[in-house]
Amino acid sequence: MNNMRLKLFILGAFIMSATAWGGVALAVDSTSIFIDVAPSNPAPYENVTITLGSFLSNLDTVKIDWLVDGKTTLSGIGKKSFSVTAKAANTETKIEARIYLPDGQIEKRVAIRPAIMTLLWQATDSYVPPFYKGKALPMSGSGIKIVAMPEIKAGNAIVNPKNMIYTWKKNYTNQAADSGYGKNSFTYVDDYLEDTSAVSVVASTTDQKYSIEGSVGVSVFTPKILFYKIDSALGVLWDGALPDNYAILEEATILAAPYFISPRDIRRPELTFGWSINNQRAGSADYRKNVIPLKAAENSSGVSRLSLTIDNREQIVRPITKEMLIQF
Repeated sequence: MNNMRLKLFILGAFIMSATAWGGVALAVDSTSIFIDVAPSNPAPYENVTITLGSFLSNLDTVKIDWLVDGKTTLSGIGKKSFSVTAKAANTETKIEARIYLPDGQIEKRVAIRPAIMTLLWQATDSYVPPFYKGKALPMSGSGIKIVAMPEIKAGNAIVNPKNMIYTWKKNYTNQAADSGYGKNSFTYVDDYLEDTSAVSVVASTTDQKYSIEGSVGVSVFTPKILFYKIDSALGVLWDGALPDNYAILEEATILAAPYFISPRDIRRPELTFGWSINNQRAGSADYRKNVIPLKAAENSSGVSRLSLTIDNREQIVRPITKEMLIQF
């Protein structure tokens, strides 16, 4: 096939072969006229522009008719470009361009069939406390998993995502080892030098007739420490973090929850927890490293500064710190 013929199989927008009017051979090959669809991956109800071009014919001087689903909607000299609104997901719009060259008529056809691609992602090794309802967010150096959920209709049925072919890219570089049949997920480790990674995927049916593309930018976040009170009867009071200025009566036990820190298992030895009170090292070997007991001196009152610094000795990241004032 002549390499000047364009095929588009993205989001179900595909180019059909050009034909000569009435089967008569033309002096100008039909493949000398190419067609471009922008965006090549239209979403449902998105405006789509179709443009004709040629290296051999001056399309500015010839009549061009544009038909949508068999009805002429635009006609005139040099009408090389045409815009249309895509229909609902998995609903096809048939576009036909009739080009009246001096040597005869050429037809170019394209079918626009938008589909839906949903990309879900989260960190794979990022700490969140029990009962946390949000997503585990990545910090620098975290593992991140992205799952593609395409919705492409072939015939009367939605194609099973596990029966499709996936082509993944990260920062515009092909990820060949992670691409292929049924590979609808992509896992990678964030680069310490990048704040955001651009990940894209094309999901295609095995016959390559229909495809859909999706992309997402995944940013890294700075971990955040929140303090919670441990109640002797109820355990950790997860319903509300302690304020930055907290009063205790005689004693209290404080738990630190380092949201989004990696690794997820905060008991790992590479994570060090450095507690201090008024810049003096504190903590107790009798407690977990993210827990500190507090007790006011007898017959005393005042304010102390409680501080915690968490560092990962195996990662090139800055330590995270949290402070709070303790009134007693």
